[in-house]
Amino acid sequence: MGVRRRIDDSAGREAVRAWLREYEALLPERDGTEPEQPDPEQTSLDQSSPRQTSPDQTNPDQTRHERAVGDVLDAADAVVLARPVLARAVRYALEELSEIAEGNSVEVRVPPFGVAQCVPGPRHTRGTPPNVVEMRAGVWLALATGRVDWDDAVAAGRVSASGVRADLAEALPRLTRISRA
Repeated sequence: MGVRRRIDDSAGREAVRAWLREYEALLPERDGTEPEQPDPEQTSLDQSSPRQTSPDQTNPDQTRHERAVGDVLDAADAVVLARPVLARAVRYALEELSEIAEGNSVEVRVPPFGVAQCVPGPRHTRGTPPNVVEMRAGVWLALATGRVDWDDAVAAGRVSASGVRADLAEALPRLTRISRA
């Protein structure tokens, strides 16, 4: 069964592109020492190094990565668009997610703009679903366009995810196609 589309493909893509233009303009200027986008590879510690860090020591690469993630998410939340354009971008990305990860076991909420059910598994029909993901519009669009990684957004506290199936990490890389073309 296909997903019922409410947002025209070209209008949805244009709304996402409008958000991306505003988002890119808000990213802080870099001095060349930090990547513009958070690099997921920087989060892992070098396994070849015999040195272990104690909990009170700060890993400079980890701190730099956390700052980069924070910058990306702050810029995503700060984008100002006309409400109908932002709503269209959010709803279009939610429709794309529902198509990519078709199912009814997870409810993704982006208040006040939209909600989608996705991910295969047990169907939820009444009351509060057991698997819920909720976030602000800017964070959702940053995730949907590949500007930030799922684990980084969750670790930064910008995504509320509850339930055993409430993990969109596998679906999001396939969703980034909305930021192209």
